Amino acid sequence: MTAQELQNLKNKYDIIGNDPALNRALEIAVAVAPTDLTVLICGESGVGKENIPKIIHQYSRRRTGKYFAINCGAIPEGTIDSELFGHEKGSFTGANEMRKGYFEEADGGTLFLDEIGELPLASQAKLLRVLQSGEFIRVGSSKVLKTDVRVVAATNVNLMFAVSRGKFREDLYYRLNAVPVFMPALRERQDDIYLLFRKFTSDFSEKYGMNRVSLTPDAVALLKSYRWPGNIRQLKNVAETVSALESGRLTPVSGKCEINAAVLSGYIPKDAPNMLPVKSSFSEDSVTPGEKEAIIRMIYQLRQEVDYLKEVVAGRQTPVSHVRALPQETGPDSMDRNVGPFIHGTSREETSEWQEPVEIKTGHSMQEPRAVAQFRDTEFAKAAPEDQDGGDLSLQKAGTGLIRKALEKYHGNRKQAAAELGISERTLYRKLKSIEEN
Repeated sequence: MTAQELQNLKNKYDIIGNDPALNRALEIAVAVAPTDLTVLICGESGVGKENIPKIIHQYSRRRTGKYFAINCGAIPEGTIDSELFGHEKGSFTGANEMRKGYFEEADGGTLFLDEIGELPLASQAKLLRVLQSGEFIRVGSSKVLKTDVRVVAATNVNLMFAVSRGKFREDLYYRLNAVPVFMPALRERQDDIYLLFRKFTSDFSEKYGMNRVSLTPDAVALLKSYRWPGNIRQLKNVAETVSALESGRLTPVSGKCEINAAVLSGYIPKDAPNMLPVKSSFSEDSVTPGEKEAIIRMIYQLRQEVDYLKEVVAGRQTPVSHVRALPQETGPDSMDRNVGPFIHGTSREETSEWQEPVEIKTGHSMQEPRAVAQFRDTEFAKAAPEDQDGGDLSLQKAGTGLIRKALEKYHGNRKQAAAELGISERTLYRKLKSIEEN
């Protein structure tokens, strides 16, 4: 595109800015428009991604067809299939009549799916089928229908990370990402920030008949130095707020409404140095309550096994002849009941998800992990006292002897040795590393 054609395009869609990354995104949109390739628009919330599908539709052979923009994140999960693919009468409660979905309504046109990363996995499979073959089925029907729709998708999250977390289908990602378009964040377009501010204040003053606000050089520098996490949407809000509240402030000499940095700073949110952009729903480092519970259980179980092994090797633990499984507590409050002893320092034992709790009957009630019971009953555990020198051998030396005996028996096979000892292979590796260091 020539510079004039590009500027005409910006004027038509009210796009402000001269940033090279922005120009490149617009050029790609125009170039890919005549084809039917699927386009994936990536960028933070508020950068203006909604302009790209409009340009693609208007410059395509489908310009006379229908254009629909659907926000996948705004539709409840239970009704998303009905909205996209339609439903038959009586297919669910409230379905009083047959309804066409967006894919059927937009036949021959363009469909813009915003926040595609929020689409449920079940709906992702149906979307993949439409993209590959143009076929879909209404909710409550068994009849396969055909449609011819150009799909443009947008996301403000990292879809590749969502794929790695199992939140987004990998095959759908590659099907959508035929032509990627990246919209730059406002903080990456520093030279465009003041242009946008002037545009918003000018529109506001014309609409409400107020004085137009301008900025002093120090205020412009402050405007550019802010990181604008809300991007263009946030900048527009600040510009309109400043115009509404400061338009009556006129400089006596120039007669203009000029705002300096001291005044403008009152309208820009305070930004901590270590503050980062808000993470998406597919937050990469989030840990679910279930995962936290499992981690705590494993840590507590490991501590109990170590304590029990110390008593077995030292000869202070009473042998047991019978163990029985206790039921595992479940339910929303199970974490507090099961992990409570670890947090509050009580003596009640806890088990991990891959072991059943047991009760030792020796005249007093306690629990013993299954792996520890297996370890105690092996020939190595029975041989432990023989390795002691008159009962004075240290716990560390006794444990070392048992590990060496197990490795000798299985000719250095750590996996079999760990199974014989009733400990994990990782625990065995850690103990071997400790032996080598000492």
